[in-house]
Amino acid sequence: MVDYIIETYLTLHGLDDDADVPEEYQQKRAAVLEQLEDFREKEEVLVRIFNAENMNKLRSEKDHTKLIETLAAQFGYKPEMLDDMYELSRLKYSIGNYNQAKGFLSVFRMLAPASDPRVSSAMWGLLACEILNDNFKDALACLDELKEMMKSDRVIPLQLLQQRTWLLHWSLFVFFNYKEGDKDGTELLIDMFLDKDYLNAIQTLAPHLLRYLAVCVIMNRSRKKRNFSDLIRVIQQESYTYRDPITEFLECLYIQFDFDGAQDKLRACTDVIVNDFFLCHRLDQFLESARHLIFETFCRIHQVISIDMLAQKLNMNPEDAEKWLVDLIRNARLDAKIDSKHGLVTMGSQHISPYQQVIEKTRVLYQRTNNLLYCFEKKFGLRGDALDRPIHN
Repeated sequence: MVDYIIETYLTLHGLDDDADVPEEYQQKRAAVLEQLEDFREKEEVLVRIFNAENMNKLRSEKDHTKLIETLAAQFGYKPEMLDDMYELSRLKYSIGNYNQAKGFLSVFRMLAPASDPRVSSAMWGLLACEILNDNFKDALACLDELKEMMKSDRVIPLQLLQQRTWLLHWSLFVFFNYKEGDKDGTELLIDMFLDKDYLNAIQTLAPHLLRYLAVCVIMNRSRKKRNFSDLIRVIQQESYTYRDPITEFLECLYIQFDFDGAQDKLRACTDVIVNDFFLCHRLDQFLESARHLIFETFCRIHQVISIDMLAQKLNMNPEDAEKWLVDLIRNARLDAKIDSKHGLVTMGSQHISPYQQVIEKTRVLYQRTNNLLYCFEKKFGLRGDALDRPIHN
């Protein structure tokens, strides 16, 4: 990456390609070239041993001890080669050769014992390589593996909290670029960020990540309706440490029912999103979803709505607002009528089906039962099957 630094330096200072650059850059470049030369012979040996054909054969061996013995007997593998592989992967990564770095790291993880402290670093390196190669499907698999490693590794709570915070930040590169069929990465972000362990990390060390959680919940409003209550609760709790136009938009809409304030915040959201590295390509999707939320919330309060007034709330002109309403009513099959002559929208009665009522009541009962069990355990110090035994005074 030293060459890239030199190119950037020349561009920033308006210099020609053959212009002189600071000595420290030249020294760094010479040091990297020297390291590459030192590793040349070792790299040739490693590439010969771990070529694609041999790797396909070795992957079928599940026993780590037998794998090492086979490598030593058939290919002349030595334990010190593991160190060479780790250092070589770091060198390849530092010069921007992410494909080769990924290859060496994959072999290192296959050969390194679980007790090796470098296994975790290798996994983080693999995640970085997949992200930089725009291979977000494999990057997602790396994310999942790192999450599992954090569950099994015995680390102090503070270190675990820091690792989860790092993973939350790295995950933004994956979730905002991943798409598989109709599965969007923003849905996966919601699941991860609202997990109690990662939500704790957000509230403790990274409340600024609430911006991304809020945007994803808004954009997935139809699929993730139950997440709104969790999000609003967290935004309320963290409002004294972090606020931005996106979280304030939700506060205005769902806590204060201040539609004028929500309209102002929605305008401010545009400036925030277009200048955000991860969100800048999601502006249209966000605005469309936010307007749906304003309309849905407004309709819960008003039976008859003026199109002109609604256009103001949605930050649209009346003609566009009427077209938008027609499409919304048609696509969402809402019980509503538009009176274009008088510029009014009349909402029909919103009846909740008995089936939906049963689902909601069952969900509430389930939550209350869990709360009762938790309080019962806390009071009497019972665990597991102890709850099945009668309590005697």
